[in-house]
Amino acid sequence: MYAIVDIAGQQFKVEKDTKVFAHRLEGKEGSKVTFDKVLLLEENGKVSVGAPTVAGATVSAKIVSHLKDEKVLVFKKKRRKGYQKLNGHRQSITELVIEGISAKGAATKAEPKTEVKEAAPKAEAKAPAKPKAEKKETAPKAEKKSDDKA
Repeated sequence: MYAIVDIAGQQFKVEKDTKVFAHRLEGKEGSKVTFDKVLLLEENGKVSVGAPTVAGATVSAKIVSHLKDEKVLVFKKKRRKGYQKLNGHRQSITELVIEGISAKGAATKAEPKTEVKEAAPKAEAKAPAKPKAEKKETAPKAEKKSDDKA
């Protein structure tokens, strides 16, 4: 039996009694932790794939120790400029031992959701577009009076 589980943002394939080195977790050495973000579960040849996680499946682990990972060197250089810079850091990690994998409520095979949404009845006719602001009718211009004295 194995599972693929998300621990501190990383995915691990775990089995019972395996050691895992993950990013630093909160908790004291010797304490137990459980992870419920199980993405895939294999049990006796039956594979359960989560969508996104397998419902009810959990992985329990024990914190063995908090360590620092190997040193990572960061070297910067610019050609022909005489610039060189060497930095490094050690990532904090946690050593875990997987104590058990629980498959309560795990389905044999996850089925994709196939909800069919009924098409909403279309409006009978689109409402006519609102007429643009009507122009104010102006009074007709006064006609010029011409003196016809001729």
